Amino acid sequence: MGWVAAGDTYEVALVDGRVVARSASGPSPAGQEEKRERALPAEIRDRPEVVELQRFAEWLDRHAAECAAQVGNWMVSSLPVPTGLLARVWPDAAWQAALRDIVIVGDGPDEVGFLRDADHSGELRVVNLAGDTVRVAARAVTMPHPVLLPDLEQLRSFAAESGVVQGVEQIHRATWRKPAGTHDGAHAVTEFAHAEYRSWFHLSSRATSLGYRISGSGVVDRIRDAGRIITATVGMSDPYTEEKAWTGSLTWSDEDGHRRLPLTEVGPVAWSEGMRMAAALHAGRTATTDGAE
Repeated sequence: MGWVAAGDTYEVALVDGRVVARSASGPSPAGQEEKRERALPAEIRDRPEVVELQRFAEWLDRHAAECAAQVGNWMVSSLPVPTGLLARVWPDAAWQAALRDIVIVGDGPDEVGFLRDADHSGELRVVNLAGDTVRVAARAVTMPHPVLLPDLEQLRSFAAESGVVQGVEQIHRATWRKPAGTHDGAHAVTEFAHAEYRSWFHLSSRATSLGYRISGSGVVDRIRDAGRIITATVGMSDPYTEEKAWTGSLTWSDEDGHRRLPLTEVGPVAWSEGMRMAAALHAGRTATTDGAE
């Protein structure tokens, strides 16, 4: 984006997501570093050119967050995404930052790899575990939740060796697998229960900052697993009867929350995401098991 005059003395531009100013005398001579103001001069902060650029920067930030959130939703839900749609949004820098190097799966066993490009024809180009660039012409692809990726460890190793950095966390997303021999009659996991917080407010703030919702006496996350909506809930102590707050057990229920599911009915994605939520709430506790703050 070019420089725009802001009065007679300064020019402003959007650089790395921030509005910066320079002298209106023009760019520095060749070989000299261009001097930019670290903070916008007071006399131009309210000028319409500056205000509009700041609003545009805020919109770009929101747009980037919305793109990342949508890609994250596709990934966590393992939803099929039309390749034509990916091709249409790819030229947008925010979409490309969210999509680049996400692991996609097409129709065949060879159509798996890190997304590197999407052209106007709807054809995708991915880099596979052999380091080869292959074309994917499937009408739709998925961006699987990492717990569904059979080659997850190999993908992580390849990414580390190749310097792959994903805009949306997928292969390095924390995952949990349901233990073998889970008891048929069990309905709750207590592994991360009894995490102590200074107050209900601190616990609820921790939950919402992580992107979860508070519903009744629990922290909840709605998860799509194999086309089925499941609600994972971590219980919370009663804010009206206790000064401090504690997390409770982790449970899963059907979409409406009317039927608590036995652990044997909880699918791999719902299990992993529920455990991820419970672990994150436990990690944010304000008192450790030995009472240290």
